[in-house]
Amino acid sequence: MEKRRGARLATLAAMTHTLEHLTRQSHRWLSIVFSVAVAANFVARAMQPGEPPAWITYAPLPPLFLQLVSGLYLFALPYFRKPRPAAGR
Repeated sequence: MEKRRGARLATLAAMTHTLEHLTRQSHRWLSIVFSVAVAANFVARAMQPGEPPAWITYAPLPPLFLQLVSGLYLFALPYFRKPRPAAGR
Protein backbone atom coordinates (compact mmCIF):
# COMPACT_ATOMS: atom_id res chain seq x y z
CA MET A 1 0.00 0.00 0.00
CA GLU A 2 2.77 2.44 0.96
CA LYS A 3 4.71 1.56 -2.17
CA ARG A 4 1.71 2.34 -4.37
CA ARG A 5 1.17 5.67 -2.63
CA GLY A 6 4.82 6.60 -3.16
CA ALA A 7 4.55 5.76 -6.85
CA ARG A 8 1.44 7.94 -7.17
CA LEU A 9 3.18 10.86 -5.46
CA ALA A 10 6.19 10.48 -7.74
CA THR A 11 3.92 10.45 -10.79
CA LEU A 12 2.06 13.52 -9.55
CA ALA A 13 5.34 15.34 -8.92
CA ALA A 14 6.56 14.50 -12.43
CA MET A 15 3.30 15.73 -13.95
CA THR A 16 3.49 18.96 -11.94
CA HIS A 17 7.08 19.52 -13.06
CA THR A 18 6.07 18.94 -16.69
CA LEU A 19 3.14 21.37 -16.39
CA GLU A 20 5.42 24.02 -14.91
CA HIS A 21 7.97 23.50 -17.67
CA LEU A 22 5.33 23.72 -20.42
CA THR A 23 3.84 26.83 -18.84
CA ARG A 24 7.24 28.54 -18.68
CA GLN A 25 8.03 27.62 -22.28
CA SER A 26 4.64 28.76 -23.58
CA HIS A 27 4.97 32.00 -21.60
CA ARG A 28 8.31 32.68 -23.30
CA TRP A 29 6.97 31.92 -26.77
CA LEU A 30 3.86 34.00 -26.15
CA SER A 31 6.06 36.95 -25.30
CA ILE A 32 7.75 36.60 -28.70
CA VAL A 33 4.39 36.38 -30.48
CA PHE A 34 3.15 39.41 -28.56
CA SER A 35 6.27 41.43 -29.43
CA VAL A 36 5.95 40.58 -33.13
CA ALA A 37 2.26 41.55 -33.11
CA VAL A 38 3.03 44.90 -31.48
CA ALA A 39 5.87 45.55 -33.95
CA ALA A 40 3.54 44.70 -36.86
CA ASN A 41 1.00 47.10 -35.41
CA PHE A 42 3.55 49.95 -35.39
CA VAL A 43 4.73 49.10 -38.90
CA ALA A 44 1.15 49.07 -40.20
CA ARG A 45 0.46 52.43 -38.59
CA ALA A 46 3.63 53.92 -40.07
CA MET A 47 3.04 52.63 -43.59
CA GLN A 48 -0.55 53.68 -44.25
CA PRO A 49 -2.33 56.88 -43.38
CA GLY A 50 -5.28 56.56 -41.05
CA GLU A 51 -6.26 53.57 -38.96
CA PRO A 52 -5.03 50.10 -39.87
CA PRO A 53 -7.55 47.24 -40.06
CA ALA A 54 -9.03 46.15 -36.76
CA TRP A 55 -7.43 42.70 -36.87
CA ILE A 56 -3.96 44.31 -36.88
CA THR A 57 -4.90 46.66 -34.07
CA TYR A 58 -6.28 43.88 -31.86
CA ALA A 59 -3.80 41.15 -32.83
CA PRO A 60 -1.64 41.62 -29.69
CA LEU A 61 -4.56 41.06 -27.31
CA PRO A 62 -4.95 37.22 -27.43
CA PRO A 63 -1.27 36.51 -26.64
CA LEU A 64 -1.36 39.24 -23.99
CA PHE A 65 -4.35 37.60 -22.29
CA LEU A 66 -2.67 34.19 -22.38
CA GLN A 67 0.48 35.74 -20.93
CA LEU A 68 -1.58 37.24 -18.13
CA VAL A 69 -2.99 33.83 -17.23
CA SER A 70 0.33 31.98 -17.45
CA GLY A 71 2.17 34.80 -15.66
CA LEU A 72 -0.25 34.78 -12.75
CA TYR A 73 0.09 30.99 -12.50
CA LEU A 74 3.89 31.21 -12.51
CA PHE A 75 3.80 34.05 -9.98
CA ALA A 76 1.61 32.05 -7.59
CA LEU A 77 3.59 28.78 -7.83
CA PRO A 78 6.08 29.50 -5.02
CA TYR A 79 3.29 30.43 -2.63
CA PHE A 80 1.43 27.15 -3.07
CA ARG A 81 4.41 24.80 -2.72
CA LYS A 82 5.10 22.99 0.49
CA PRO A 83 7.98 24.56 2.39
CA ARG A 84 11.21 22.63 2.06
CA PRO A 85 13.23 21.78 5.16
CA ALA A 86 16.16 24.11 5.65
CA ALA A 87 19.56 22.73 4.71
CA GLY A 88 21.84 21.85 7.59
CA ARG A 89 19.14 21.49 10.21
